[in-house]
Amino acid sequence: MASSELAQSLEGSGIRFVRVVWCDSGNVIRGKAVSTRKLQGDYFKHGVGIAAAQMAVPVQADFVAPESGLSPVGEVRLMPDWATLTTLPYAPGQARVLGDMVKNGQPWTHCPRNFLKKQIAEADKAGFDLMASFENEFYLFKPNGPNWEPVDRTNFASTLAMDASRPVIDEIADHLLAQKIPVEQYYPESGTGQHEMTVRYTNALAAADRQIVFRDTVRATALRHGLRASFLPKVFADQAGSGCHLHLSLWKGGQNLTPGGGDNLSPKAKSFLAGILHHMPALMAFTTPTSNSFRRIKPRTWAGAFRCWGMDNREAAVRVPSNPDGGGPTHIEFKTADASANPYLALGAVLAAGLDGVKQNLTPPEPVNVDPADLSDDEKRKRGIVPLPGNLSGALHTFSSDLVLIGALGQEFAQSYLAVRHSEMQHFKGMDLADEVKLLLERY
Repeated sequence: MASSELAQSLEGSGIRFVRVVWCDSGNVIRGKAVSTRKLQGDYFKHGVGIAAAQMAVPVQADFVAPESGLSPVGEVRLMPDWATLTTLPYAPGQARVLGDMVKNGQPWTHCPRNFLKKQIAEADKAGFDLMASFENEFYLFKPNGPNWEPVDRTNFASTLAMDASRPVIDEIADHLLAQKIPVEQYYPESGTGQHEMTVRYTNALAAADRQIVFRDTVRATALRHGLRASFLPKVFADQAGSGCHLHLSLWKGGQNLTPGGGDNLSPKAKSFLAGILHHMPALMAFTTPTSNSFRRIKPRTWAGAFRCWGMDNREAAVRVPSNPDGGGPTHIEFKTADASANPYLALGAVLAAGLDGVKQNLTPPEPVNVDPADLSDDEKRKRGIVPLPGNLSGALHTFSSDLVLIGALGQEFAQSYLAVRHSEMQHFKGMDLADEVKLLLERY
């Protein structure tokens, strides 16, 4: 569609602004809004300009992280991917389009969305496609004077919680469906005021795009009801944390390659899983990338604190759900992840790790069919079960020496990404949970 036709179509629909949106290394969703009347010409063709330093900004404040390799000098273009354009049902008169970062007419080294695109291309070379979905948990809060408190005090799957939050939950679902995101399941989670909503799987890029849309939609819809929604991994010390599990399956030519014979995974799926397990400690720099994330990753909390896998084992870092129809599992679930992760970086890194497993024809260890925390240290050693890093420093250190993931991301992007994470880690070092939550509750 030509720029003039697009502008006229949007204006005819009452759209005044189009938000061009990106997600930075600190996983803050940001955007610049362009007047619909100005879409014609340069904005349509060249997008909007953003400072190159935007990809070196940590979550705690808007400044450039030291030793990132980026500075206030330099600009890149945020090019709209018009295939992602949608009107915003929760913001009448506005629309959103997701952007790709471009410099000198080429994809920019530090662009998260392009990183995922590159890994998808590598998967295509290996002979398969990746299908994925993000499974989100979030808390809903209501005002209590100057503070915020959970919207209910119920427990897991409580129908009372369903009724109490029905207006906002129904509207979230309606707003997602209006943006062509099919909702599959919803239920109250274990924490007071905590909820989970799942959406249908799709191709890897669209899955990451949907995660941006999902987070924005949940938070904006909650605002319309006078509430706040937060995806922060750990809000309460004595309540369940919020994860964001990745559901993954390998496909080729429209056929799912994940199932093997009987109840088993296929050989390719096993190698893919083995690659993920092999790189798991380094992957946590992307999938659980904040200090707050590690408040959640504890044994006996269903958060995946041990490097192992198992059939329907919710304490394993990688769970393989059984198939109620038989014929082998349809997908694998990566549990050691939360929504403080940039979805393009998290999914791209997991894909790179899985591809390395396929390339090296790795074999996973035997599945674990018990809670690994119940095993003795000696038994865990014999079975190759090791605790995952217990803090962000350990994950960043492991990533820094992981040549496969560094190579996939590229040295320049790895440098800026690590600089952001180290800046955040230093800022939150020694901070208690209450102060951490006060700062981050509305960032994620």
